[in-house]
Amino acid sequence: MNASASSQAVSARRQPTRAIDPGGDDQDTQAAGEPTQFLTFSLNGEMFAVGIDNIKEIIEFGQPTEVPMMPGFIRGVINLRGAVVPVIDLNARFGRTASAVSRRSCIVIVEVPSEDGAQDIGIMVDAVSAVLEIPAAEIEPPPSFGSRIRSEFLQGMGKVDGRFVMILSIAHVLSVDELAQLGEAVDASAAA
Repeated sequence: MNASASSQAVSARRQPTRAIDPGGDDQDTQAAGEPTQFLTFSLNGEMFAVGIDNIKEIIEFGQPTEVPMMPGFIRGVINLRGAVVPVIDLNARFGRTASAVSRRSCIVIVEVPSEDGAQDIGIMVDAVSAVLEIPAAEIEPPPSFGSRIRSEFLQGMGKVDGRFVMILSIAHVLSVDELAQLGEAVDASAAA
């Protein structure tokens, strides 16, 4: 699926859905705020998902402008219609090696809640797959051990066609406050 078709699919599918409730009671999305429609993408051969309510758009990967003294997982910034948007390499954010850029690489623009409102952040992924609806009954809690990424980064594990899809908690993976603290730590170590 190309980036523009994915972006149209995301826009077309934003609608109230049933939500994930860790306690087991399903609620309407408007009340719970958690979607069951997800944008799926691959990263280092694994399938991940993000709730479509967080997705603003999907764009073709263009070389971001590098910013000196940033953590290794921040690839740089892009100009998105006059706004400066940081681009995070999710593979590097998870403590792995930086992602290699391929023909299918793209940047998913997500809206991340912060104390100052909402912040747009780009996440670099290997390839966008599809928008899927995963019923709440098919979503398991994240494992407390054995995962290759920090457990707080996971919202749950969705079962799709007999396989698990890791559903990311965007608020934790892209915590604006944590990213700022990491940037300050890099600045402090460079000054020492």
